[in-house]
Amino acid sequence: MTPERHAPTGTGDPLLEPPPGCPAHGLGPGGLHRLYEADDLDELYEQLRERHGPVAPALLHDDVPIWVVLGHAENLHLVSTPAQFCRDSRIWTPLNEGMVKPDHPLMPHIAWQPICSHAEGDEHKRLRGAVTGAMSTINFRELRRHIKRYTQRLVNRFCEEGRADLVGQFAEHLPMGVMCHLLGMPEEFNDRMVEAARDTLKGTETAIASHAYVMDALARLTARRRAQPQDDIAGHLVNHPAGLTDDEVREHLRVVLLAGYEATVNLISNVLRVVLTDPGFRAQLSGGQMTVPEAVEQSLWDEPPFSTVFAYFAKQETELGGQRIRKGDGLLFGIAPGNVDPRIRPDLAAGMQGNRSHLAFGGGPHECPGQDIGRAIADAGIDALLMRLPDVQLACAEDELSWRSSIASRHLVELPVRFEPKPQQEVTQEPSHAPAPPQPAAAWHVGTREQPQPQSPPAQSRPQPVPPVAAAATQPQPVPEPPRPLGAWQRFLRWWRGY
Repeated sequence: MTPERHAPTGTGDPLLEPPPGCPAHGLGPGGLHRLYEADDLDELYEQLRERHGPVAPALLHDDVPIWVVLGHAENLHLVSTPAQFCRDSRIWTPLNEGMVKPDHPLMPHIAWQPICSHAEGDEHKRLRGAVTGAMSTINFRELRRHIKRYTQRLVNRFCEEGRADLVGQFAEHLPMGVMCHLLGMPEEFNDRMVEAARDTLKGTETAIASHAYVMDALARLTARRRAQPQDDIAGHLVNHPAGLTDDEVREHLRVVLLAGYEATVNLISNVLRVVLTDPGFRAQLSGGQMTVPEAVEQSLWDEPPFSTVFAYFAKQETELGGQRIRKGDGLLFGIAPGNVDPRIRPDLAAGMQGNRSHLAFGGGPHECPGQDIGRAIADAGIDALLMRLPDVQLACAEDELSWRSSIASRHLVELPVRFEPKPQQEVTQEPSHAPAPPQPAAAWHVGTREQPQPQSPPAQSRPQPVPPVAAAATQPQPVPEPPRPLGAWQRFLRWWRGY
């Protein structure tokens, strides 16, 4: 007898025929939905929720069975209970039974690797401790200053043209520039590195070569930091008491770079799209009813950078969301469907300002350690962009926008915009929509505007009385005091934003 095909239904339902109106190609063995064939995954998740509840059976490519966790509470239980669920795919029954082939499209997401996001126990503590320790050294005030300067450089590339693609010319470049700086390889940030990262994540025909390009850069960085440690993430990983090998350092640099890059690209793109297409949202942002950080947090609820995470695996037989989960079953961490669980969000139109209980950054032992970096890049970058281009408008109809979608994420392809052409600005200048006069380097001061120097009178002319204000303006020093000191709240905001 052939062994029984592994299927995670556990519901006792008989094999079902395709329901009326449902295309047959969307169903597989047992009447289960094939996630990879869905035209609209959000709609499919709601159908699964209505039919099965907060945990539903489905199929991956090659009809590999998987549980999709749809409920908010169930997702939190999944990621926060390491005694029952882990990230180690080596215990996955379909993999061990040969159902998941080496060339399976999702293998890059599923295959076990010796990195902290797949490890458990003491090994997880050792590897993750090194990563979080390295990230804890980041000075966020300095980080925001770098984010604004990278934003200035990027906007200077297109500000005089009056048109741009804010995905391809901004969102896909800003995170890479900042991440290269944080890791310790600012000299590697260029268009080729951005293209290599995009290519690697898309899985194109040249993805292997692009991945090799990224890994070669990280290998060189690791070798440099072994020889000469610096105060950056790579340097702290190399010197951490956990004693990471060169391979471990390089692999964790890869995880930080690529995962942080893709998530932040999607986050920036999503926030900018809503700003440009939702007049009410933009009015709240422009009118002060909503801050940029609050807009970012709202986007993390409505359009998380990753829709699902592959995958968690049951270490023992258990129950989740009313379903019987067997040892070795795989479960998708359902970020997008969990964020719209009607039990916690009965009205999706209601704002979620001040609420950070979304699932966008995971939870439990494998919660994203770089979430504050992603928030900072999005907050400061979007704020600086809108300061430079306050009149920016969408340059196409909203229904002409397109996405590149997968089970894991939904990536906006382009975001064409138009605006009145603007002059370039010094990258060290605070982003502003008002043109600033040129400033001599020796007389430049943070937070002050150089006063124009009066023309010297002719040698034979009689000197005229100079008003006190004008006389003060002719002197580069001292810097005039502001007429009114900033209050405590204004000083805190300036410090937080890196001014």
